[in-house]
Amino acid sequence: MEDRPKPIIWIGSSRKDLKTFPKRVRFDIGQALYAAQLGDTDPAAKPLRGFGGTKVMEIIDRHDTNTYRAVYTVQFAGVIYALHAFQKKSKRGIATPQKDIELIHRRLAEAQRLNRQRSN
Repeated sequence: MEDRPKPIIWIGSSRKDLKTFPKRVRFDIGQALYAAQLGDTDPAAKPLRGFGGTKVMEIIDRHDTNTYRAVYTVQFAGVIYALHAFQKKSKRGIATPQKDIELIHRRLAEAQRLNRQRSN
């Protein structure tokens, strides 16, 4: 566990999207992100499949009959990039919809670009 929280950099509309979630969901996701900022992994966070181990993490929160997700990466030293926040609407299975996976890939590439700029 780290002494000082790592900053979070919000990619795309991820922060704006998170703000539309119910208050309880925002609190729960915020707690999980804070744990990541301190170098821990919240029980609600797990690796997102298809991104190679713990490179990209997904927070899942259920509220009423809805499922909300936030995706972030801790692969870069000293910073967390919040990549996506969305309400899963598909009723078929638990898999993340392909359009969301594609958006996460694009935003991860943006985070990599931003991190290179931060390093220079």
